[in-house]
Amino acid sequence: MPLFDLSLEELRTYRSASAEPEDFDAFWSKTLQEAREHDLDARFEPVDTGLATVQVYDVTFAGFGGHPVKGWLTLPAGTAQPLPLVVEFVGYGGGRGLPHEHLLWASTGRAHFIMDTRGQGSAWGGGGGTADPVGGAPSYPGFMTRGIDDPENYYYRRVYTDAVRAIEAARSHPLTDASRTVAIGSSQGGGITIAVGGLVPDLVGIAPDVPFLCDFPRAATLTDRHPYREIGLFLKTHRGRTQDVLRTLSYFDGVHFAARGAAPALFSAALEDQTCPPSTVFAAFNAWAHDDKAIEVYDFNDHEGGGPYQQAAKLRWLRAYA
Repeated sequence: MPLFDLSLEELRTYRSASAEPEDFDAFWSKTLQEAREHDLDARFEPVDTGLATVQVYDVTFAGFGGHPVKGWLTLPAGTAQPLPLVVEFVGYGGGRGLPHEHLLWASTGRAHFIMDTRGQGSAWGGGGGTADPVGGAPSYPGFMTRGIDDPENYYYRRVYTDAVRAIEAARSHPLTDASRTVAIGSSQGGGITIAVGGLVPDLVGIAPDVPFLCDFPRAATLTDRHPYREIGLFLKTHRGRTQDVLRTLSYFDGVHFAARGAAPALFSAALEDQTCPPSTVFAAFNAWAHDDKAIEVYDFNDHEGGGPYQQAAKLRWLRAYA
């Protein structure tokens, strides 16, 4: 697929037209306050994985509504002192998978926590095991329109809250250094990373790759690929509800979380990416509030982005922060 979005020169100055809700901060303050009324109840159960170089813990903590959310905490074997912490969020349809799928970051001498995504974990990888016990209004199959009738009911309100609580759970382990916490993720995981970067003020860095969940007004009309296409298919049936849907999505748009970003950031974008178009990624990057930010651009790649090259870029970048 040839380039289909704005030129790189235009991308570097592009700004989203997504309208920020007046009560955006109040909405998220209330949401997180309600979540914290439940005991975090973070539990770490050692797992015998057969891996000699790492120690893995099966983690359960209380996310949105006090609902149990799963994760893996992986530490280098023999860890005795608190380590810098990398918290990772996964792509659309995936789950926390199996422990041996996630060895890179512990191999660098850091603690690594990966969050299961509620209701997902059935599309690729080793799967997941976190239910989403909350119902919602009728939605198109997938997750993008679950509870889209109202911000209070929207699926990603629960996921973003889980993500903030995941940071808190990972930091509660005695062998993680809360003062050196980085959030990372690709695609949906990148979008969640941006949200966390706007909601958790004391991270030392974030690294979202080809992030999803950014600049909804443009994404929903520019690409016909899923998952964004779920929004258009919902509106194809529910005629006349476009403004209501965009209002709900505005509370979850990475552009608005980016405007509150308080940590250094390394983004990545791919210019042939039709799943998360580069203009939607640059919309969040250009809005990112912290001055220390950079973006890696992969000219001839689709949604796979930089792949192992971007992993290498993150390994180099992270040395300065955690």
